[in-house]
Amino acid sequence: MLIYASATTLARRIRDRDVSSLEIVQTHLQRIGQVNPRLNAVVQLAAEQALDAARAADAALARGELFGPLHGVPFTVKDWIDAAGMPCTGGDARFRDRVPAQDATVVARLRQAGAILLGKTNVMVENEVYGRTNNPYNLAYSPCGSSSGEAAIIAAGGSSLGLGSDSGGSIRQPAHACGIAGLKPTAGRVPLTGHFPWIGPMNDPRTVIGPLARYVEDLALALPILCGVDWQDASVIPMPLADWRTVDVSSLRVAFYTHHAEAEPTPETAETCRRAALSLAALGAVVEETLPPRIEEAYTITRQYWARPESASAEEWVPDGEFRLSSEQVEAHLFAWDRFRRALLGFMARFDVILTPVAELPARPHGESEGRIPYTLPYSLAGYPCAVVRCGTSPEGMPIGVQVVAQPWREDVALAVAAELERRLGGWQPPAMQVLETPQPLWPVSDRASLRG
Repeated sequence: MLIYASATTLARRIRDRDVSSLEIVQTHLQRIGQVNPRLNAVVQLAAEQALDAARAADAALARGELFGPLHGVPFTVKDWIDAAGMPCTGGDARFRDRVPAQDATVVARLRQAGAILLGKTNVMVENEVYGRTNNPYNLAYSPCGSSSGEAAIIAAGGSSLGLGSDSGGSIRQPAHACGIAGLKPTAGRVPLTGHFPWIGPMNDPRTVIGPLARYVEDLALALPILCGVDWQDASVIPMPLADWRTVDVSSLRVAFYTHHAEAEPTPETAETCRRAALSLAALGAVVEETLPPRIEEAYTITRQYWARPESASAEEWVPDGEFRLSSEQVEAHLFAWDRFRRALLGFMARFDVILTPVAELPARPHGESEGRIPYTLPYSLAGYPCAVVRCGTSPEGMPIGVQVVAQPWREDVALAVAAELERRLGGWQPPAMQVLETPQPLWPVSDRASLRG
């Protein structure tokens, strides 16, 4: 089925002229039409523009022109990332009419690589502009996190590849809840230019933009396209990106943990992580169950960060909140944050990879607590690359992901390990068709998000 093929496969089939870009785009638009009334994941649809771009891609290929490695492949974008000419509200009613004139750097780079934008996806589990997004594995359940719509539509086959952003887990949590793969790159790897709300990386070194997909190979395909200096985001470093396919997983040193003072996962969540660690040990990797130092401090440091205001403007200091910390408390917070990073870096000198659960809980029904996120926060504070891949299933039938943390700038290692776990433990699994394709909407038509081209 085209809707469940990897972006890598779609790109190859287009290049081989086995299938046209137009057919692939039409198929994905049809899939969005089938499932989106139940999911409310896609909130802005660029159908005509996508079809025109697909025709242009096919015509170019007929002339022997290849736009790039994603020639003719459709993608979607979280509604916190600008796409020229399409509303980008961030789910905030104050910005309902905001229409950026330029693409975010990452969107422009995907287009330059030949990819075709289908639309924008919902943010947070629920917001005042577009309403609630549902989980494709059970519509009564949450997709979790702020890249919720992106993860939901990819899991359901409406998009093969997408862009999300992650400050404390907002690529990783939805990937876990919706059973797909996600990558949080090293902080400073991918430009944040065009993220909305604006992010100042010097004030917030936690937030990154990264890819989501059903398959790990597609994360690896997208990353080289997204990364690198854009001469606008001063935090980006032109670090070389190693080839994930050359990593010898059997030679790695792996730490894993499931519990600590701030983390109490469900038995199935803990067992899924342990099973992932044992599968690497079976390959020959050296695996040790051990906790990084000061790991329980991550929540406190993050809460202190949340108490600091940020600027809502890139050009002037316009604080977006109240000053809840004194100047001395801010300095003490930065000291504790730096001490935490130093301790974790010393630990990572001994290990190539850390395996953890992604969250204490799998996806939960709407309205119930989604639990804490003590596993993702530490590696946002450290800025390390993290991949997420589905490795298990809860008793309720919901996906359970595992987080693969690598040393700074070693996305190749994180991707290689995630790909190995995907091969050994199953990875993404299609949701039940009857759940998604029931034609009757779950909410009144007047409350549904409109899809404007």
